[in-house]
Amino acid sequence: MQSDPLSMKKRPFFLRWAWREIRQGQLWLVTLALSLIIACVFALSALVSRVEGIIVSQGRSALAADMVLQSSQAVDLKQLSTNNVTTSQQTRFGTMAFSDNGMQLVSVKAVDVQFPLRGDLRLQAADKSVQHHVKPGELWLSERLFSLLDVNVGDTLMLGDGELTISGRILEDPELSFNPFSQMPAVLINNQDITAIGGVQEGSRLSYRYYFSGSDSALADIRKQFSLTPSQRWLTENDAGRSGDFIERARQYLSLTLVLVVLMASATLVLTCQHYASTRITSVAMMKSLGASRRFLWRWLLQQIAVVFSVAIGVGLLLGFWLEWLLRYPLQQLLPDELPSIGFAPLVISLLLALFISLPALGIPLSRLVNASAMNTVQATQVSTAKFSSVWLLLIFPVLAAVAWIGTNLFVWLTLLGMVVLLVLLALVGIAAIALLKKVKFVSAYALALSRVNRSKAKTATQLAALTCSLMLLAVIGLLRNELLADWKNTLPADAPNVFAINIAPEQQQAYLDYLDANQLARSDGYPVTRGRLVAINEQRFYSTEDKSQSDVLTETSSNTNSERDPALRRELNFTWAKALPSHNDVIAGKWGDSSGVSVESGIAKRLNIKLGDQLAFTVGGLEFSATVNSIRDVEWRNMKPNFYFIFTPDVLQSFPATWLVSFRINDQQSDLLNTLAENYPTVSVLDLRMMATRIQGLLTQVSWSLTVLAGLGVLSGLLLIMTLLRLSISERQTEIQLYRTLGASRKRIAATLWCEYGIIALLAGIIAAIGAEFVVGLLVVKGFELPFTLHPLMWIGLPILAIGLVYLVSRSQIKKLLLPLR
Repeated sequence: MQSDPLSMKKRPFFLRWAWREIRQGQLWLVTLALSLIIACVFALSALVSRVEGIIVSQGRSALAADMVLQSSQAVDLKQLSTNNVTTSQQTRFGTMAFSDNGMQLVSVKAVDVQFPLRGDLRLQAADKSVQHHVKPGELWLSERLFSLLDVNVGDTLMLGDGELTISGRILEDPELSFNPFSQMPAVLINNQDITAIGGVQEGSRLSYRYYFSGSDSALADIRKQFSLTPSQRWLTENDAGRSGDFIERARQYLSLTLVLVVLMASATLVLTCQHYASTRITSVAMMKSLGASRRFLWRWLLQQIAVVFSVAIGVGLLLGFWLEWLLRYPLQQLLPDELPSIGFAPLVISLLLALFISLPALGIPLSRLVNASAMNTVQATQVSTAKFSSVWLLLIFPVLAAVAWIGTNLFVWLTLLGMVVLLVLLALVGIAAIALLKKVKFVSAYALALSRVNRSKAKTATQLAALTCSLMLLAVIGLLRNELLADWKNTLPADAPNVFAINIAPEQQQAYLDYLDANQLARSDGYPVTRGRLVAINEQRFYSTEDKSQSDVLTETSSNTNSERDPALRRELNFTWAKALPSHNDVIAGKWGDSSGVSVESGIAKRLNIKLGDQLAFTVGGLEFSATVNSIRDVEWRNMKPNFYFIFTPDVLQSFPATWLVSFRINDQQSDLLNTLAENYPTVSVLDLRMMATRIQGLLTQVSWSLTVLAGLGVLSGLLLIMTLLRLSISERQTEIQLYRTLGASRKRIAATLWCEYGIIALLAGIIAAIGAEFVVGLLVVKGFELPFTLHPLMWIGLPILAIGLVYLVSRSQIKKLLLPLR
């Protein structure tokens, strides 16, 4: 009858005890670690969710839809079940535009009134009003056509076989195009006007695009219903040319950074929980000697942990909301006005992840604590593991959480596995290095420090591995961020060309270049361009020899099925010749020659299995010729510079007729130069890509800022882990050092020994972490992100200095307390 009142009396006591442990004892470290896990996971998950949503939205805006089907043949969408999916259709073809004062080959984009499904189409009418859709009977011209054709809004323009009135100019087209060779000045009409202008005739070269917008599941159903032919392909934000490449790399970095930050926060929690359990062994032993049962001890500990979790959830979520806002603050000018919603996923993920991580982190050391012997009050003894070996099954929870969270992201799994293997190897290297350092004769403090390190090899190895891991993860996050940003900066630098001039006649070429140089415009070299096809490799022909006019038809005897599907073999390519290869192309095999040679781009060489010394046959204007492969080049197609699949030595190709190409950069204040060029050289096609370059630069800047903020948070998490590790390591020495002081050891001798001990560990950890980080980053950059790898010599110096500096900052105040004698 008295058990209930007694229980009611005990409960407030337990809660008061738990609160006192948080405020004055060691549980505040556990609470802080849990709060940080919840805050970091919540903030990063929310930010990653927002940033990924923005990146995906930007990528899809560049497609003008969530998903696009590109086809050379018309497709009947009625055959597909498009419930809950919005569709739009576009037909592309080239035709001539005639005005009273000129004519111009143009690219016609015939769209319906639904276009675009994503992004913003801005069309300026005569009254300066802005429209966003193309209606029947309307004709919209790109800015350059007004000067090329000498027309104004309201004039009549003959397009193909029909006449349309110019409705206005295209201010912004959401679709991005990056191939200057295939891009002509664009006009927009409605699909209903195709027949009127005679756009579809027998033999016409048409391209169709079908746009879809809807939920991911609905879009996946559409793709399942449709079987692609070799002339069709799906486009999404991940493979939409230039933007898709860095979007996918940004996603990989975001996911990897989030996992590494959680990993470091989890290590902080594990260390603090173990330290808390070790500091409470004497208390538990004393309670057992006074008759406390295991049930009583578990209730005492679990109520403390319940209070810890309650406080950690409150503090962690508040800190997480604030941190997520803080992470977004530098991006305010870059983020859209309407941010994607984060939903409940970050909240659920942060709480479940903290729970699953804390189960083994708290359960294993607390189980050891409950099983501590009452003899620990007078003598430290080993805790038997036989009674609680099943507690190790708690490790299943974080493993399951990792499997559910990381999922099938092979990139992250391989990175984590590689780090584990590498850390084991580096820990062994560290122990061997300490053994070698012992043979070096130095001051007595150095000898005492090494003696202390060698007496507890297991603990030293643990400290060295933990410190090395923290420094290595910190370096990996920072270096990967720098590698990605450097790649993007090189891909599309601030001074990248934004105008292409093509179809320059040979007699105009030198005068055109001189005009650009006279106006101090940064330009590329001039390149002669002629159109042709690759028809054979080592006498193995790709196209039918019976009817070369139908060269899109591939022979059945070709031995390379991949080559039959390669788009480069189904169309004419742009060939050029030069005395030297472009400086922005890297030769990866062979050597450029001066006669009878051709240099091949590495991508098409890999796809078609072209090797050095192969004999390639080409046709230009019905004439066939051959050349020997003398080199293979890496080509960065995204840098908006003139690039080619095949570059010939002059003797092979210069006898064929060609026009010239040059790219250059202008700023907004030099726009009049384009008009002057158009007037002086009316036959030259000038492609103004400034709007496209600005949009790509804006997206790059946005992603770059996001990666910078995430990398900064990762670095802070690593520093927190390192500081926690050092504080706990030094505090474990308290009784030992104070006993030395009581027995008469001088403060100077003990301080020098401690500084040498932790200095040696920090120096080794910094050096080993630099080795490990260089190795991990090299693998990730080359295998994961497919980028060239470069060494980072500054890290080899900076990481050991950082480790020693952190040891000094954290240890300075702690060592002063340790030097006080026991009272």
